[in-house]
Amino acid sequence: MKIGVIGTGYVGLVTGTCFADSGNDVICVDIDEKKVERMRKGEVPIYEPGLNRVFDRAIRENRLVFTTNLDKAFQESEIIFLCLPTPPGADGQADLSFVLNVADQLGNLFNKYPGYRVIVNKSTVPVGTADKVHEKIAAKTDHEFDVVSNPEFLREGAAVEDFMKPERVVVGTRSQKAAEMMTALYEPFVRSGNPIIIMDERSSELTKYAANAMLATKITFMNEIANICEKVGANVDNVRRGIGTDSRIGKRFLFAGIGYGGSCFPKDVQAIHHTAGEYGYNFRILDSVMKVNEYQKVSIVEKMKLYYNGKLEGKTIGIWGLSFKPETDDIREAPALYITEELAKLGVKMKAYDPEAIETFKEASSDEALANIEFMDDRDSVINDVDALVICTEWNEFRRPDLSRFPKAMKEPVVFDGRNLYDLNRAEEAGLIYISVGRPSVNI
Repeated sequence: MKIGVIGTGYVGLVTGTCFADSGNDVICVDIDEKKVERMRKGEVPIYEPGLNRVFDRAIRENRLVFTTNLDKAFQESEIIFLCLPTPPGADGQADLSFVLNVADQLGNLFNKYPGYRVIVNKSTVPVGTADKVHEKIAAKTDHEFDVVSNPEFLREGAAVEDFMKPERVVVGTRSQKAAEMMTALYEPFVRSGNPIIIMDERSSELTKYAANAMLATKITFMNEIANICEKVGANVDNVRRGIGTDSRIGKRFLFAGIGYGGSCFPKDVQAIHHTAGEYGYNFRILDSVMKVNEYQKVSIVEKMKLYYNGKLEGKTIGIWGLSFKPETDDIREAPALYITEELAKLGVKMKAYDPEAIETFKEASSDEALANIEFMDDRDSVINDVDALVICTEWNEFRRPDLSRFPKAMKEPVVFDGRNLYDLNRAEEAGLIYISVGRPSVNI
C-alpha cells in the first residue's frame, strides 16, 4: 500500500518505519527541514532499541522516504496517518491545534489531488476528534474520504516489537471500505491470531485513554500499598508476589517506585479526566491517581530530609538514571526532573549519569538545577566521594554493580533506591545504608 505519515515524532517514525519494513511504500512528512535531512541521510533522531535496524533496511530498499512537502505525500498516498503532537494545556485538555491545522490543509489537497483516501488519527486524541477532523476536511471538499481512529499502544523501549507483534489492533470506523483497507494493512502483523478490533470512532478514541488510565491507576495503587508497607513494617515485594499471582489482577504494573512519567500516562490521565469534566462527570479515581503520583515523584526527597534531619545543604548526591524509564532517552515527566529540582532548591550538589538521556535532560531542566549538576560519563564515577546515591531509573547496568565498592568510594554508603533494584540481604551484607520504596530500611 501507499502510506503517508504526517509527523515524525516518536509515534510517527516508528509507525512509518514498521509499515515500510512490512513491504509498504511510506512517505513521511515533517516541517523540520534539518530533521528531515538527517533522516534522509539514515540518521534516526530518537533512541529506540531495534529501530535503527528496520530503519536502515527500509531506507536501503527505498520503501521509506522523507519530505517537507505535504502535497507530495498526499498525492502519493492512499492511507494517511496523522501522528502529530497533542500536548496538554494547563487544564489538562489535549491541544488539537496541530491535528486540526493539518486537517484543514488536507481538505484543500483533496481538490488538487482527488480520489478516495483514509485519514487515520494515530495521535492520542480526545473523544470526538475524528468527527472534528472529518468536519474540517469536509468543509473544504466534496471528495470521498473516511476518518479513522487507530490508537497506538507502543511502549517506549519496546515500540518496534509492540508494533510488529501487537496484542491487538484497534480500528475505529463505521465505514466498511475503510475497515477493509485498515484490516488489509495490519494483517501481516497479526498472523499469530491476535485480533483486529473494529469499533466506532468514539469508542476507539476512549479505548486508548482508558488503557493508559487503568495502567497508571494500577501503578499508583501499588505505590499507595508501598507507602502503607513502610508504616506497618511490611515488604511491598512480598505483597506484590502475593497479589500478582491472582489471575484477576496479574503480575504486570505492580512494581512500587517513585511514580510514573513519560509522554503518555501523565498526559492521557489528564486528558480523560478533563473529558469527563466536560461532560459533567467527576472522575474521582483519577483525581487521586494524579495527586498521589505528584507526591510519589518527590517522596524520596522527603526520605532524604528525614535521614539527614533536614540538613541537606552542602551535600553532594549521586543520581543514577534521568529518563522516565529504561531503554529510552525520553525525560518527559521523569521523576528525576522533579527530584533534581527539589534538591537544587535545598542547596544540594549532584553528580548524574544516564546511558542515553543526558542531553534531553539538559534541555528540559531549569538553569537552577543545571547549575547544581555535574554530568558524568559512566555509572561508577557518580558514586566517588558522594554523600549518598539516588536511583531514579532501572537501567540494566544499575542492577548488578559491585555493591562492596560503595563503602570504599562514597563518603557514606547511603543509597536511596526509587526503583527497588537490590535484594535487602545483599544490600545489608555489602554494608549499605539502604532505603527503598515500601520495604524495610537496611542498616539504620
